Amino acid sequence: MSYAATLTQTSVEARVLGLLLPYHRTTDAAPSEPGDHPAQLGQIRQFTEAGETIVFTLPGFPCKSPNPAKVLGHLPDEGERLSLRFLDRLCARIGEIYAPGARIVICSDGHIFGDLIRVPDPHIDAYGDELRALIGRERLRHLDTFDLRDVHGDLDHDTKRELVTTAYAPSPDALRAQVRAGDEETVRLYRGITRFLFEDTPDFTGTNSALQRECKRRAYGVIARSRAWGDLVADCHPRAVRLSIHPRPAGAEKFGIRLLDSADAWATPWHTTVLRGAGGEARLMHRVDAERLGRLVLRDGRPSHFEVAA
Repeated sequence: MSYAATLTQTSVEARVLGLLLPYHRTTDAAPSEPGDHPAQLGQIRQFTEAGETIVFTLPGFPCKSPNPAKVLGHLPDEGERLSLRFLDRLCARIGEIYAPGARIVICSDGHIFGDLIRVPDPHIDAYGDELRALIGRERLRHLDTFDLRDVHGDLDHDTKRELVTTAYAPSPDALRAQVRAGDEETVRLYRGITRFLFEDTPDFTGTNSALQRECKRRAYGVIARSRAWGDLVADCHPRAVRLSIHPRPAGAEKFGIRLLDSADAWATPWHTTVLRGAGGEARLMHRVDAERLGRLVLRDGRPSHFEVAA
């Protein structure tokens, strides 16, 4: 008898999803139950019915913010290390209740929108290379990586961007129409990305109103390419359970997942710095705030995070 047959399928799916629910990144006011997420239950069922390892995809970990007031540099640091360890541990916990276990594919590609967020391609390459090295050093055996090299090989970055955009991206006009029509998810994403772009353009020489207009324009391009990347990932991993680093309501086709604690529902390790409290707890916040509260800690000779003195 297969492992999947030893428990009812519903109980397996609900128990697996139950491990994710405490980390649900959402805009909902109240906590949800497994039954509030039929799309994810159905995706998990594809694997449990076959007794196969559950595969999750997580678009994210693109590159560090170019704003030095937010981050310590352009390479992964304590925020990424703790987040990757959390994801690996989550898969291990799934393996404790479902023997075939789980894997998460980190679908990282800052190259998709690197030119729009003003991050040089060499910095994105260095970030991705160090992310893979970090997974190896930490022996995170439940994590895989996926990026444009897996799709378009060694073509230059501009060509890769053009190929993905042409094949998958919605038009900026279509996105503007969704925002004007009040589509909740698109409006929330548009506002969040506009804010990030505004914060991440510290060297702009014009007025704040001019910068705001420019960031609104670029935001549509970032959303279009982000959706293109998501659709490409879905085509390459059609059966996977789809995770997101963006807040998602219960019932959405993607499950929003929180990597580390933060007062900001949109905070990610690549837009912030880690501050460790006196008890060891880790919080994400902007670098300028973290360095007011703690001292800088180095890891392997590089700035890693800040720490509050005990």
